[in-house]
Amino acid sequence: MIIYNVTANIDESIHEEWLVWIKEHIPQVLGTGKFDKATLTRVLVEEDMGGVTYSIQYRAFSREALDAYYREDAERLRADGLKRFADKMLAFRTELEMVDEYFVNINPN
Repeated sequence: MIIYNVTANIDESIHEEWLVWIKEHIPQVLGTGKFDKATLTRVLVEEDMGGVTYSIQYRAFSREALDAYYREDAERLRADGLKRFADKMLAFRTELEMVDEYFVNINPN
């Protein structure tokens, strides 16, 4: 499984507006049919550059699905955020490969 991670540092001056926008943007990315799940998290480490940092993790159906997203959807979907927030948002993207998952069994039986 491949996780497409977008980490974004948001200037305080647009934080609230960006948060509203990203909560609309994530369903649009999921609507491409290339991902089955997304998680929005706030990074709890203060950045030297200031601002507020978030991580959005999209779980791709496959490597091929992520590659199709890059070819067919990424540019169009990124353009809106760049147009709206320009120099007030810094984002970088990483790909993560799921190696294994572990769970705690809280059922004593």
